[in-house]
Amino acid sequence: ARREPGQMVNRFTYPDGEVAWFDLRISPTPEGGLLILSIDVTAQRAADEMLHQSQKMEAVGRLAGGVAHDFNNLLTVITSYTDIVLKRMSDDDRFRRELTEIKRASEHAASLTRQLLGFSRKRVLQPEVLDVNEIISGLDPMLRRIIGEDIDLAVRLVIDPDPVRFDPGHIQQILMNLVVNARDAMPRGGTLTIETANVALEPESLTAGPDRPDTAPDDRAGPPDGPHVMIAVSDTGTGMDEATRERIFEPFFTTKEPGRGTGLGLATVYGIVSQGGGRIAVESESGRGTTFRVYLPRTDASAPAEAPARPRRIHAGGETVLVLEDDPAVRGVIRTVLEMGRYTVLEAGAVDRALDIVRSYDGDIHLLLTDVVLPGMNGRELARLALDARPDLEVVYMSGYRADSPAASSTLEPGTPFIEKPFTADELLDAVGGALA
Repeated sequence: ARREPGQMVNRFTYPDGEVAWFDLRISPTPEGGLLILSIDVTAQRAADEMLHQSQKMEAVGRLAGGVAHDFNNLLTVITSYTDIVLKRMSDDDRFRRELTEIKRASEHAASLTRQLLGFSRKRVLQPEVLDVNEIISGLDPMLRRIIGEDIDLAVRLVIDPDPVRFDPGHIQQILMNLVVNARDAMPRGGTLTIETANVALEPESLTAGPDRPDTAPDDRAGPPDGPHVMIAVSDTGTGMDEATRERIFEPFFTTKEPGRGTGLGLATVYGIVSQGGGRIAVESESGRGTTFRVYLPRTDASAPAEAPARPRRIHAGGETVLVLEDDPAVRGVIRTVLEMGRYTVLEAGAVDRALDIVRSYDGDIHLLLTDVVLPGMNGRELARLALDARPDLEVVYMSGYRADSPAASSTLEPGTPFIEKPFTADELLDAVGGALA
């Protein structure tokens, strides 16, 4: 019988346990034999798997961000109106306890949406030039309370770490999530280690492959090489098998028992690190513990001098505020809250209408309250146009993120007045009053 050429992919395991993949191409020879060409495709296969995982994570991230944005708008309405009713109630009102429970549930839901936005990399950033050691040292007492007495905490900080430009609140969130994850992996106690180091990454050092199968699956998440500051969190806990490692950064994936976790902690870390231009890698084996390494790019910028604090005048009212918000329900509750604070409120549901008011309103407009992301224009671009017409105008930004906007991943300079949805009535009045002080 005539032999036909054939091709197959073969999985090969070396004696030391390392796995490789080979593309075998088999062709008959005129003499009746076989010519077998074996091509090592391990690196190509790893790259294909990385691309597939990256595309999956990106798709889930878009979905998560869109859901979180819409849910944040709903929570803003629920939370703010609940605040309003509670303020009008007497302390002994028979419905006060039920309303307080509604508010508490809304706050819990808000924390979940913030984690979703963190995973989707669509939270508004307020980066600063900072020293990661200072943040870790400041969190040390809290971290020790979180992990409990049966876990030893070892902190090994490099002397004189390079500066990084990152949102300090996000670094705190990264550390908290990684430490909680490490604690839960050591139910019988153990050692949790936090380390920092100045490292120089080579272009291939964080690329997934046969020698680094545990790297987070996003080759586009940040600069591939150069000087970085590493934050490592290690535990001596249960570790993870390969199947678990492949899914740890997926939202809602968890190996914990029901009620012990949402499955958003590591997904949030992944999103925050990626949005900030960093990388994250994990090394783990079943029964041998886990190490997460976060790499943040070094910055050459220096920390700005601290500006003197302005005296704050809270809730004084009397000024005119222009509110630009495309969601009618959110715009309505903002108007109600501001009028409670004795502000005069002008409303706009679209950019064009807001600009018309800025240019044609006869009286003074003291403050513009605008979403960062708007249909048709970025909020910062709108603010620049408004300031051209009214140079004395104060601006406060708010954000709940719109998933389909190209400007959804936004950055505000340090000190920019900003309020994140969902917010309470008091938080809104504090933000407006503080900007007008």
